[in-house]
Amino acid sequence: MSKSIQMVDLHGQYQKMKPEIDQAIQKVIDSSAFINGQPVKEFAGELAEYLSVKQVIPCANGTEALQIAYMALGLEPGDEIIMPAFNYVASAEAAALMGLKPVFVDVHPDTYNIDVDQLEKVITSKTKAIVVVHLFGQSANMEPLLSLARKHEIRVIEDNAQALGAVYSFQDGTQHKAGVMGDIGTTSFFPTKTLGCYGDGGAIFTNNEELASVSRMIASHGQAKKYTFERIGLNSRLDTMQAAILRVKLKRLDEWNRARQEAAAVYDELLGNMEGTVRPSRSEFSTHVFHQYVVRVTEKSRDEVKDALKASGIPSMVYYPSPLHLQKAFAYLGYREGDFPVAEKLCNEVLALPIHTELRRDEQEQIVSKLKEIIR
Repeated sequence: MSKSIQMVDLHGQYQKMKPEIDQAIQKVIDSSAFINGQPVKEFAGELAEYLSVKQVIPCANGTEALQIAYMALGLEPGDEIIMPAFNYVASAEAAALMGLKPVFVDVHPDTYNIDVDQLEKVITSKTKAIVVVHLFGQSANMEPLLSLARKHEIRVIEDNAQALGAVYSFQDGTQHKAGVMGDIGTTSFFPTKTLGCYGDGGAIFTNNEELASVSRMIASHGQAKKYTFERIGLNSRLDTMQAAILRVKLKRLDEWNRARQEAAAVYDELLGNMEGTVRPSRSEFSTHVFHQYVVRVTEKSRDEVKDALKASGIPSMVYYPSPLHLQKAFAYLGYREGDFPVAEKLCNEVLALPIHTELRRDEQEQIVSKLKEIIR
């Protein structure tokens, strides 16, 4: 019996590096240093080198990474923090839990990233930060955004849970990895991310030594040193086992990103200019590492297409079925349907096709053939 098509093939990926992963796990067990073991420090240093950033602070997950970043920046209840309406809940959730006010903006219709042209009209005297989410694998347009933030003295937080390894190019030719251009960046190591562990994990990164020091303190109960608590903090640690696994996987991140890019090129070729669908666009200023390959279904019911694929044994996912401003949890903010038309349209059309490091061309041919059959 042939193996079924996987949305993400974590087991297949593991099999290709099994001896190295197993050895890394065994070394942690042998050391019994399950919390704050040496691999945590080693991974932080290696990720900092990979990103060309001064400081990396590992933590428990991507959501807490965002909360730690907000706390490190000194954001206080009532402060406004701008973020895209088409996005996962984490950035808004962490803000709301701290008493901050999420202020949503629409996204660009081609890249689905935050629409920089929409920012200035929502900036007020209470605006203290912008959260930039590098969605689906490519960087948002950082150069004009950073310029706007400097003009208004607003801090910039980069949520880079989906674009680790993507490279942004400034107009003068300078290049930086996504996540390290603002004041502070965050990521998630959820298993399905481009760099994922075998549990939960996250990290904060910054070139600002003071923000790094404060973030490190916050992540460790607010301790400057053991039993000396200088501020209210969290207990947010990346455990040693996950760090050891991530060290093995980080060595392969660029290779895996290339594999995703190659798979995306195959999808592009197979889909062509297929009626009723829109392929993912690539920004001229950013590489795309394709955490997701997201098409838009424009002439049929997206949900019917998804169900028909499922009935044929082909998985797909919807990221995201509802924009944040229309979620019940954020009804208190007073937004209404029609406020962010691009985000609302995308939520009715987007469909992520399987993409991962083990995806084969024959599987992609099967996926696209069935998609064409359903849509036609």
